Amino acid sequence: MTYFWTEEQRQIRENVTRLCQKFDDQYWLDRDTDGVFPEDFCQAIVDAGYMGIAMPEEYGGSGLGITEAATMVQAITESGAGNAGFAAIAIGIFGLNPVVVFGTEEQKRKWLPPIIKREDVACFAVTEPNTGLDTTRLKTKAVLQGDRYIVNGEKVWTSAASPANKVLLIARTKDEGETERPIDGLSLFYTDLDREHCDIRPIDKMGRKCVDSNQVFIDNLVIPKDHLIGEEGKGFRYLLHGLNAERILIGASMVGLGRSALRRASDYARERVVFNRPIGMNQSIQHPLAESWAELEAANLMAFQAAALYDAGQECGLQANAAKYLAGEAAFKACTNAVMTHGGMGYAKEYHVERYLRESLIHRLAPISPQLILSYLAERALDLPKSY
Repeated sequence: MTYFWTEEQRQIRENVTRLCQKFDDQYWLDRDTDGVFPEDFCQAIVDAGYMGIAMPEEYGGSGLGITEAATMVQAITESGAGNAGFAAIAIGIFGLNPVVVFGTEEQKRKWLPPIIKREDVACFAVTEPNTGLDTTRLKTKAVLQGDRYIVNGEKVWTSAASPANKVLLIARTKDEGETERPIDGLSLFYTDLDREHCDIRPIDKMGRKCVDSNQVFIDNLVIPKDHLIGEEGKGFRYLLHGLNAERILIGASMVGLGRSALRRASDYARERVVFNRPIGMNQSIQHPLAESWAELEAANLMAFQAAALYDAGQECGLQANAAKYLAGEAAFKACTNAVMTHGGMGYAKEYHVERYLRESLIHRLAPISPQLILSYLAERALDLPKSY
């Protein structure tokens, strides 16, 4: 896909790749072991001017597109940082898009520069334990009392809540019975993550130990009325506006992770000698790796096609979702093939591919499952009846 990159995009990739060399596989293995949040890596991204890559220039960002942001995140994951590197900075890159698009001028000037400079760190509280992917049925409640909202409820899988002092929170401001559709009662807020009213409990999980995932129990959290983004009851629509960009960034990042695994597998296959010949001479080793290369490159084309459409202001829902699906499946397969290529050593942490495999599962599952994407594509691309 490099043949259509602009010189600026090529420089972004080269510069981010060079920056990531300071944070090598051993760095990420250590973070996967000790669970320490990679704040020094995040600060390096800030210092290089990339945290606000897709934020407007008037608020301290670079004013570039999703294509440039996707180029950056792919360089990060491809370096060996994997999903941990991407997740550590994800909300700082594009997570506050609802504020950019729907916030007031005062909100943008107050909230965006501190995120870009990492003076503030935000997390994103959407998913709830009893609703799963049926986001329209969220139960966390925000009740308006005078000039403030009082919020009570529970969130789950909230990433990076431990280092955060801010939260992008969606909550129900009207009961389902009061609205024509469930989504009409959901509102979006950006506010302080007050530990006195938010009990944050880390989830012990399979991978990406250094970027925490949490249960968040909210008990009478006070949110000033001017921390509401846009209009009350339109929060879910504001989230939908940024979903295509999210899918694109995830797709590009997963291609990078798969490429990193494939590189390690190929290096090992050239060097590992069994029966007096490198195992890479065996077609049973070659063919799975070659197949993964082809699948990753195809997913990459879809991701950057979607990015180009997005930046041109054109409809890209099909391409963005297909990119996320193809990249998630291809990365998982490439990481599996990398482990299998290493044989028994693929199970050893020092070869890193087992970490890649664990991390590849995250965005194969979330924030939307492959099955729901296929249902969406069947409905929108093939005009089949809605199945859910």
